[in-house]
Amino acid sequence: MKICNADRARILVHALPYIQQYSGKIVVVKYGGNAMLSEKLKDSVMRDIVLMWQVGIQVVLVHGGGPEITSLLDKMGKETQFVDGLRVTDEETAQVVQMVLAGKISKNLVNLLQVRGGKAIGISGVDGHMIQAQPKDPRLGFVGEVTSINTQPILDLLEKGYIPVISTVGCDPQGNLYNINADTAAARIAGELQAESLISMTDISGILRDKDDPNTLIGEITIEEAQQLIESGIVAGGMIPKVECCINAIQWGVNRVFIIDGRISHGILMETLTDEGIGTMFIKGEKTP
Repeated sequence: MKICNADRARILVHALPYIQQYSGKIVVVKYGGNAMLSEKLKDSVMRDIVLMWQVGIQVVLVHGGGPEITSLLDKMGKETQFVDGLRVTDEETAQVVQMVLAGKISKNLVNLLQVRGGKAIGISGVDGHMIQAQPKDPRLGFVGEVTSINTQPILDLLEKGYIPVISTVGCDPQGNLYNINADTAAARIAGELQAESLISMTDISGILRDKDDPNTLIGEITIEEAQQLIESGIVAGGMIPKVECCINAIQWGVNRVFIIDGRISHGILMETLTDEGIGTMFIKGEKTP
């Protein structure tokens, strides 16, 4: 569909109040899932982030990379095991996690952002002891529970005009490496930064009242309502930790948290710079009238 110049102008004018709302503020984007596996969707996400950065929004990109980690472990002949949805991580697997996340994926994302006109630097939770962690569960090995976040490396990059690209590898004072869940890390980082919003990209459209009916998407929800949906079983399985991370981020001081479908092209822009959005928005207080 061809868009005329008048339509382009109307789109820009419509987005202006949202650009003004977010300009100069921090937005954390948690990136993973199928949007990371499709080159077309990956390009869409990078374009969205660069556009937000160019209009003055301070974007922090936090990424996972589970499928690529599993793929490399398979090539090594190393079996992957999960407990409660988390990867069992021995010392060798922790080294693989660091190699894939802080190496291949991080540098690829930095390169894509720069090709699209952005300025980006990749850092991991080990750099500057940014993500301090301790063992989460003896059954999981080197899977980390975040104990503290040093935001200074992130703030330094933002001050210099860069987009920080953060790999979710943690460490402890003894130098042990930990595999950190990307949703957990993004929520904690957003909270410590007192971000304006956290956008969590997933493989679903948002929270559904009926998981089999996409028309039951909940556009806006309070943290109390989200907790009730967990207790009632409407939010179940793998969605529980994702929703809990969104609730935690709000409680830690993030103004708004979004769960959006990362499989939709330019979903970040549709959620942040339009009236309707495409996913579920978590808020702390009263709903928008």
